[in-house]
Amino acid sequence: MEQLGASTWIWTSPFTDDDLGLVGRAKALGFDVLELAIEDTERVTAEAVREAGEREGMGFSVCGAFGPDRDLSHEDPAVRRTGVEYVKACVDLAAGIGAPNFVGPMYSAVGKTRMLAPDEREQQRRWAVESIKEVAEHAAAKGVGLAVEPLNRFETDLVNTAEQALELCDRVGADNVGILLDTFHMNIDEKSLGGAVELVGERLFHVHSCENDRGTPGTGHIEWSELLAALRAIDYRGQLVIESFTPAVRDIAKAVSLWRPLDAPSDELAGAGARFLRDAIDAARPAVAAR
Repeated sequence: MEQLGASTWIWTSPFTDDDLGLVGRAKALGFDVLELAIEDTERVTAEAVREAGEREGMGFSVCGAFGPDRDLSHEDPAVRRTGVEYVKACVDLAAGIGAPNFVGPMYSAVGKTRMLAPDEREQQRRWAVESIKEVAEHAAAKGVGLAVEPLNRFETDLVNTAEQALELCDRVGADNVGILLDTFHMNIDEKSLGGAVELVGERLFHVHSCENDRGTPGTGHIEWSELLAALRAIDYRGQLVIESFTPAVRDIAKAVSLWRPLDAPSDELAGAGARFLRDAIDAARPAVAAR
């Protein structure tokens, strides 16, 4: 759990090879991992990223961006195919740079919220399962895991909770498919941060450590001690990544309903967040050991 990461969305969108200076910047701010938010797979090359990581001593994760043309549960097979091929390309990048997982809400397009009859919703789930099964097989051959992310009810109508994510993973039935839990979304749709973590257990592949307003971790009302205690209880050893967004990027700001500036400039948010999480992790150790 000491692998702290920062998303490239804190600074820029879309991320390209021209932004590889962020690897060293994130390292200097106290991170072990840079999470590459991949919007255009053709603008990022594994060799360049890998060289930057080796030079700075940084690891990586890869996160997807799922717009309406990358919808793995869409009624149009052509749209589903586009989504599947995008995920496969991201998996190839992850394998090429040594990232353990490809993560994100890969079951649907972000922002798709519809009132559907039960049979229509079930069809949507079947299409998602069918698509993820295909990309899971591709990812397994590359040694890459897939971490499915529940989003809050305002951003998707398909998977909002850890329980629903577990159900989806069970239906896919692949050992390399697990779950990403994001504290921002959990704060809206889970009864308990710790309860969600413990429910997922060993299926937890990745964590996004976001404040309730997507600002600097430690400045809001997320129950960090509860989260970290639960992560230690399940012996979580994956990455803990701060995901926030620069409001200067209009497409991303609209997708995540970011209508006002965050509480700090990008470097300040990332650096203060890293220091807070390091301190919170250290504080969690004796508390858990004493139980």
